[in-house]
Amino acid sequence: MNHHNHFSHHVKTRSEISQYSTDDDAAAINRKLPKELLLRIFSFLDVVSLCRCAQVSKFWNVLALDGSNWQRVDLFDFQTDVEGPVVENISKRCGGFLKSLSLRGCQSITDSALIKFAEQCRNIDTLCLNNCKKITDVTCASLGKNSLKLMKLDLSSCPDITNNSLKALSDGCKFLEVVDISWCMQITNDGVEALAKGCPKVKIFIARGCNQIGDDGIRHLAQNATDLRKLNLQGCQHITDDAVNTISLCCHALSFLCVSNCPRLTDASLNALGTGCTNLKTLEVAGCSHLTDSGFQALARNCHELEKMDLEECVQITDTTLAHLALYCNKLAALSLSHCELITDEGIRQLGNSPCAIEHLEVLELDNCPLITDASLEHLMACQSLERIELYDCQLITRAGIRRLRTRLPDIKVHAYFAPVTPPPSVGGGRQRYCKCCVIL
Repeated sequence: MNHHNHFSHHVKTRSEISQYSTDDDAAAINRKLPKELLLRIFSFLDVVSLCRCAQVSKFWNVLALDGSNWQRVDLFDFQTDVEGPVVENISKRCGGFLKSLSLRGCQSITDSALIKFAEQCRNIDTLCLNNCKKITDVTCASLGKNSLKLMKLDLSSCPDITNNSLKALSDGCKFLEVVDISWCMQITNDGVEALAKGCPKVKIFIARGCNQIGDDGIRHLAQNATDLRKLNLQGCQHITDDAVNTISLCCHALSFLCVSNCPRLTDASLNALGTGCTNLKTLEVAGCSHLTDSGFQALARNCHELEKMDLEECVQITDTTLAHLALYCNKLAALSLSHCELITDEGIRQLGNSPCAIEHLEVLELDNCPLITDASLEHLMACQSLERIELYDCQLITRAGIRRLRTRLPDIKVHAYFAPVTPPPSVGGGRQRYCKCCVIL
């Protein structure tokens, strides 16, 4: 029996469990170990193991299905089999014991099952409904009414969720700290405002692809959830410098910010972050083509805790940015400069010779940097922590240069494309296509 069917068979109530042939009283382990110790052992088992134990005997069935063993349940591995009755039976079995439930990808789940879940599992603190496409605001209304201890909620890729869900959550779930509404395309500034005013303890807010959220919503979030630590607004294309400025004024503990593909941002945002968010560890600004050396200089001079930066397609930056990162950001471990076409060997030299690169740099992405040559690889040979380097479409990098790098860093993973020296002839007189070979060394 595969795991999916195995699990589906055992999510029944205890009264539905079939008879077992094992004589519980004769089982040596049951005589030697007290029930409390067996329960403790069972508490370390995963869902599949618990279901298998439930088949051993009547006694083990009772132990395995004890609610105390089902405090944290992740049904992702069974998503194709998980339907409403499964969730309802888990709710009955676990009741107040259940604290964490993941239904990620369980697309058959509907509001009716989650209403019963919310009513019976009132101590839930973590709930993942990612990609549960059939749920609506009705589910969140029930959570807001019953799940008063909820701290982490993932509603990402639930297309029918609207502002009404965030308003319902703000009314009852006052302890929310983590909220993910990525790709909930109907949510607007009004929903974010309601959530922020009702849930000021939010520390992590993720809203990737929510292109109806703009400056007003983020302003309310920053002003109310001042302990914000992680903010992901990837693809929120209406965000401007005004939103980032408010964040920098109010959220001084912010350590992670993703505003990739927010094309309206300028150096004013980097200046603001350098002033107010000096604890930043991760900054992702891929696709923000208006950012320049000037902004990154201001950022680097003040944000010395930076560990990861994604600057892909920040097409205006030059070696000057790398010089400032090398000088001020001594903890930098991962840096993406892909499609930054003005970067040269000189910038890599300054980066590679810096204490941060020598001690900490683990990942460097240089895809489509046409001015980079083998000389850059020479400059990186002292970076003993370097684990991976990306060199796709760096036409001036050679196999010989990569071999020399690997003599100094034998464990490094190098990803590179090499175009053939002579383009292959076109077939049938059609448009000539250039074939490239992927080399992973």
